[in-house]
Amino acid sequence: MNNIIDGKKISHDILEELKEKIAELPHKIGLAFILVGENPASLTYVRQKKKTCSHIGIQSHLIELPNHTTQDTLIQHIEKLNCDPLIDGILVQLPLPLHINDKAVMLAIDPSKDVDGFHPLNMGKLLLGQECGFFPCTPNGIITLLKKTEIPTAGKHVVILGRSNIVGKPLAAMMMQKSCNATVTIANSQSKNITEITKSADILVVAIGQPQFVKKEMVKVGAVVIDVGINRFSTGKLVGDIDFDEVAPQCSWITP
Repeated sequence: MNNIIDGKKISHDILEELKEKIAELPHKIGLAFILVGENPASLTYVRQKKKTCSHIGIQSHLIELPNHTTQDTLIQHIEKLNCDPLIDGILVQLPLPLHINDKAVMLAIDPSKDVDGFHPLNMGKLLLGQECGFFPCTPNGIITLLKKTEIPTAGKHVVILGRSNIVGKPLAAMMMQKSCNATVTIANSQSKNITEITKSADILVVAIGQPQFVKKEMVKVGAVVIDVGINRFSTGKLVGDIDFDEVAPQCSWITP
């Protein structure tokens, strides 16, 4: 019988803890969002982030720029925020329009305000096992889910399906650190014998961006499964990268 990892409850508890800590601070915290274009999903994400900021006592500032905004103009806005003493964190909502180089934009953000953790300096600190930088939010969320659910990682074989800079690579680096002590394998859509690889996982994390890619035969009985994928069918139905109905019955823990 599987157990569902209750991310909503974990998130709620963390936010309430943060709300108390922020209320005790002698100064306000400022978080700036930059949204370029009118991507509906991005707009939804930003609105949710602003709502959460309001709930826990963070002052949020939204800069909305048109889709035709040049890369230089965007970087000028970032540089102003870098120098603004009232801004502690900067979030540039991805994806950016195709004419803008997202790597150049990430590089322009002050590493001490790079709360997404995408700046090369923060990525380097992550790889070196230093905890003084910012961690990318999705990998950090996965680690938090496991720790809050008291799922051990030490000595476990963690298989990560997907090698993106946003999830796969930073998560592998975090899992290898002494705080987790896991044995890590990264696979991708071109890996040979994927079923053999995924079935060897004690903890399987799937972030490959293909709807319901992982089937029952790819998962070991009793494994912990974390589904990072979000895919929308033409019917409007949202599904993950895992075929949940097939896989869930044989897992010890699984995310919905």
